[in-house]
Amino acid sequence: MRAVVVGLLLLGLCGSGAQGEVQETETRDAGEETTKQTTPDIWAEVRALRDMVVELKVELRNVEATVKDSESQVDELKTELIVTKMQVEQLQRETSDLQTRLSSSETELLLSKSRIEQLERENAEKPKVAFYTALTDARDVGPFNTDITLKCSKVFTNIGDAYSPHSGFFTAPVRGVYYLQFTVCGHKAGLMGVYVYKNSQRIMHNGEWKEEAGLEFFTNSVVLELMAGDEIYLVLPSGYSVFDNSDNRSTFSGALLFTL
Repeated sequence: MRAVVVGLLLLGLCGSGAQGEVQETETRDAGEETTKQTTPDIWAEVRALRDMVVELKVELRNVEATVKDSESQVDELKTELIVTKMQVEQLQRETSDLQTRLSSSETELLLSKSRIEQLERENAEKPKVAFYTALTDARDVGPFNTDITLKCSKVFTNIGDAYSPHSGFFTAPVRGVYYLQFTVCGHKAGLMGVYVYKNSQRIMHNGEWKEEAGLEFFTNSVVLELMAGDEIYLVLPSGYSVFDNSDNRSTFSGALLFTL
């Protein structure tokens, strides 16, 4: 009986030991398997991390390149901004100059306008005197045995009505300087010519001897200072002749140059 109990105890111990060995073996196997499974996962993660680092480096280089491009563009923009600013300043200066010139031109224009208005007023107030006449359509006039006043009957211009075809007198309406001109045509053989009178004073004599019949001309002019009421007229001297027809060959004309 004692032997049986001892045997059972030994058998139990042996069973326990065997079971412990089995468990220990299983645990060791499981650890090795876990180690085997874990080791490949770590290397995979390392490779993944390495790939990420590489990608990050590439992205970093791209970012750096982009930053450099941006900096270059910023520098170009700064340069363009400086140039634009200089151009704007230049335009501002030119605009200022133009405004100054425009202001000066406007001032000159106002002065010119004022001067023109003044001249227009002066011109409007200034007497207008001008005349142009021709002697006759009757052809030969003279010779006579006495001096006669030539009356130019054909009046083409008589601004200011200062010339009278009835008397042959030009009467100065205002004090001033006058330009007077006459043209004389001769046709008959003999003396041709005229006197020029101011009031009762003879101030000019133009004449010549014609050897034979035929048209011949001479022209003369005077510039005279006349008082208002002074009279200028042409006189045919005794023994002289002149000629005129529809071609207006003998004429008398004049105009006021300026008042005094």
